[in-house]
Amino acid sequence: MIGVASCNQPPKDKIQKSIGSENDESEMNVLGLIGGTSWHSTIEYYSTINQSVNEHFGNNTNPPLLVYTLNQAEVHRFQIENKWDSIAHMLVDAGVNLNKAGANAVLFCANTPHKVFDSVQEKLTIPVIHIADATAEAIHKKELKKVLFIGTKYSMEETFITKRIEDNGIEVLVPEEQQVIDELHRIIIEELTYGEIVASSKEYVMNVIKNSIDQGAEGVILGCTEFPLMIFQEDLDIPIFDTTKIHSMAGVDYILK
Repeated sequence: MIGVASCNQPPKDKIQKSIGSENDESEMNVLGLIGGTSWHSTIEYYSTINQSVNEHFGNNTNPPLLVYTLNQAEVHRFQIENKWDSIAHMLVDAGVNLNKAGANAVLFCANTPHKVFDSVQEKLTIPVIHIADATAEAIHKKELKKVLFIGTKYSMEETFITKRIEDNGIEVLVPEEQQVIDELHRIIIEELTYGEIVASSKEYVMNVIKNSIDQGAEGVILGCTEFPLMIFQEDLDIPIFDTTKIHSMAGVDYILK
């Protein structure tokens, strides 16, 4: 009798891995991503988390991940109108819906929404993984004491991110000149959120970072999840703290318990 082998049949070792991964997957925590601010950086979160879980299991095991995309245009309008309560409402609504869908925790796929972190967290029954806590831990691992923070004007002019990092014993520098703050914000809002990388803008950001090194900065926090689309570790001699990747890995830690 002639046996017929299917060309789609995986090797035995792959079958065993698949069986094992199913058991492990049932033990993973379900994480909800509140993204869309912008969708370009949300893709980086999704990609990093999936790739890291694949690498953890040594196969193509994917995490139980849920994504809720906010309307970026509406978020920006509320920011300009200083209606942060409306933004908080959007985040709470997203968190509640993700929880109903099975999420055990959520994270905001951006730095700026953490301005309303406290008001959102108190209305949710599941934890929100804070981007500043994960970033401070990454800085401590490098044993640095003084870093530059760049992000949107909201996160540079206010302290909802930087103070939380400073509370962990780290000195945080931010640009002092309003012109510099405004230009960094413009680059984010008008270019990076649309996925546009402009050479002159990158040069501007690099000069801001280099000036901070002269002030003693030992590292730089890319405190907007769009900056990693433009600035890379090979661009600088000091450590870069990519908050997109750092926050994503905090999500991976939660998923894998």
